[in-house]
Amino acid sequence: MARRWLQIRGDPSIRQFLFRQSRANSEFDAHLDKVLERTTGLLVERGIFHAKIHFSSGQVTLWPLADPYNYQVYLKEEFLGSGFPQAFRYTPYPLNALVPPGRVREIFTIMRALRYKDDAIYLRSGSLNVINGLVGLVFSCDGAHYIDYLDFLRHREDFYA
Repeated sequence: MARRWLQIRGDPSIRQFLFRQSRANSEFDAHLDKVLERTTGLLVERGIFHAKIHFSSGQVTLWPLADPYNYQVYLKEEFLGSGFPQAFRYTPYPLNALVPPGRVREIFTIMRALRYKDDAIYLRSGSLNVINGLVGLVFSCDGAHYIDYLDFLRHREDFYA
């Protein structure tokens, strides 16, 4: 099934002041490699099928396979704490996942680049749902993209322009 690339323009009041703002490093930026590695591990080995990283505010929202109707929000202190991933038991990667486990890290690597791509236009939050293959991106201009992971990987350069 071909899926569309949905792009949503954000709040005009935010867009009009876009170039008067600049990205401020967050607590997550100081530990971004650990945040991305940990999120990758949760998706691939710990029964999480959807994760959203709020880079700017330092929180992660997780949807577990075992309880998909009740997402969980973790603040930076808890998420970065020692032993956090072990709070989730090992779970084999879902057989019905559209995103192959080897592509998860690649997707987050691109999100990392988008976070630092520009001081005015940068990634505020990014999400990945391995079951339906949807990547979600929200930028500093309040614009959002929802795109199939294969299109995201194929068109990665479009986000850098």
